[in-house]
Amino acid sequence: MATKRIRTKSSLPRLSRDGERLASFAQSLAASGSRVEDDYWEALVARDVESLLEAHADATIDAVLDHLDATSPSGFDALIELAETHAETATLLFEETDRQVLLVAAPILAWSRYSVPSGPIKADAALTLETQLRAHCAAAGTRVSLAPYLYSIDQLPRNFSDVHALARSLGRRALGHDEKKTSTKRLPETAPLLADTRYLLAAFVAGPGAPLFRWQEQPEARGAERRDHSREHALERWRDQGLPTLGTLMPGCVLDLLIPDGYHVASRESDRAIRPYAIRAAIAFLESALEVKPSELRAVIAAFGNELPEEYRVGFTLARDPDVVHGVVWPLFGREEGPEADGPEEQLAALLRENGLTDIVTLEQAFPLEFCDDCGAPLFADPVGDLVHAELPEETEAPSAHLH
Repeated sequence: MATKRIRTKSSLPRLSRDGERLASFAQSLAASGSRVEDDYWEALVARDVESLLEAHADATIDAVLDHLDATSPSGFDALIELAETHAETATLLFEETDRQVLLVAAPILAWSRYSVPSGPIKADAALTLETQLRAHCAAAGTRVSLAPYLYSIDQLPRNFSDVHALARSLGRRALGHDEKKTSTKRLPETAPLLADTRYLLAAFVAGPGAPLFRWQEQPEARGAERRDHSREHALERWRDQGLPTLGTLMPGCVLDLLIPDGYHVASRESDRAIRPYAIRAAIAFLESALEVKPSELRAVIAAFGNELPEEYRVGFTLARDPDVVHGVVWPLFGREEGPEADGPEEQLAALLRENGLTDIVTLEQAFPLEFCDDCGAPLFADPVGDLVHAELPEETEAPSAHLH
């Protein structure tokens, strides 16, 4: 997944020869004025990116992205798009024909008063989920291979080459090759949160030019069922069939599913979707834990960042009490970053009102990114602007997960 890079030009390392060439190609692609020229430069960028992925040379790709982020934003956009595309795809030879492979992520939004599960999925449940993905999301004839693991965001492959290697491995397995299972023994532990995202990862494999997803199928190939081949219907069926199986894997959780999609797009969409989900989960949790109505809560919205706002933090208090009892972090992505971005405050206030809160305080001052020295939890602003730790009243039964 692409992350925001903050560097000054003077701090940029010197690019290698391979890096200089890739940066030049990306800048030329960004400056292209026609589709024909785009194709030319894209082929050169793709060739170099593929070579670097095969060599696990993520440091070179990252260095070029850092350089372009500081010197040529349009070049950065051109390279990041192609780097992500080639990381999550692969071409495999099968029965003398090239097959296209796409690494697909199926995000699961979850909240629980207890820890949200992650880890290995039993073989029968994995087979059921794989079958449901194939039936409701994959185009006819697409082969699907599901990784038997419920990933947290901390456990997803982070480097471009790791994403590419997983796409190839699952793709080979989908084509019937006896692939070794990807080792999950060294994956980092999952941070316990009240609301969090889990991911199923799978390879979708099809022939050249063939559709991978059900909603790509052309009307003439759908027959009488053509009205049922939309993203919305696929998501509806995936929810209907997938939620019962996932409910057995994630007991005690309130779940929602997002549409399975390409790895990087699905990851970004889930990052955005978990934000309002976490707000709703926090209000529902406080209603239950404190036995109060939403109208008896107060929300304090404050911007946090070292220079520009990087996230908003919402601290919840009881209406007549200044103590912050719970907090939710609302990170900013892409174009939301910057001094002109007052949209998140309005979006947060509207979301809180939709969920029954009437007492909403928005602080004008911005705060540094402060965290608790003891446990590392983010600090939240109380109604008068003091940064405090979010803590439930002592008599309240606290969840086993840390609060956001």
